Amino acid sequence: QVHLMESGGGLVQPGGSLRLSCVASGIMFSSAAMGWYRQPPGKERELVATITSEGRTNYADSMKGRFIISRDNALNTVNLQMNSLKPEDTAVYYCNAGARRNRFDVKRNYWGQGTQVTVSS
Repeated sequence: QVHLMESGGGLVQPGGSLRLSCVASGIMFSSAAMGWYRQPPGKERELVATITSEGRTNYADSMKGRFIISRDNALNTVNLQMNSLKPEDTAVYYCNAGARRNRFDVKRNYWGQGTQVTVSS
């Protein structure tokens, strides 16, 4: 019932930009905490950025100043604008939601399927 659908991944040259989007369904989006995480090849999953239901953002140090997380509650969408991309940004990027399905539900953690971002010349 809960689905997080990611789009926008792909191949990009160093210094380029990509915009990832995640459309959520089956959750109370406006009250959900949303985030982006990534997992480089052979490494652990790491935080990229989060955004609260009130719009407050947080970024990992390596992404600060290059990446921007935003949300559009009318579209149930969270976005990640990635600029000045580096080869070390290559990873599978995951959309995350901390959300309730309805007003009677408990808050649970949901993950998207992941989308590949490859930065290479």
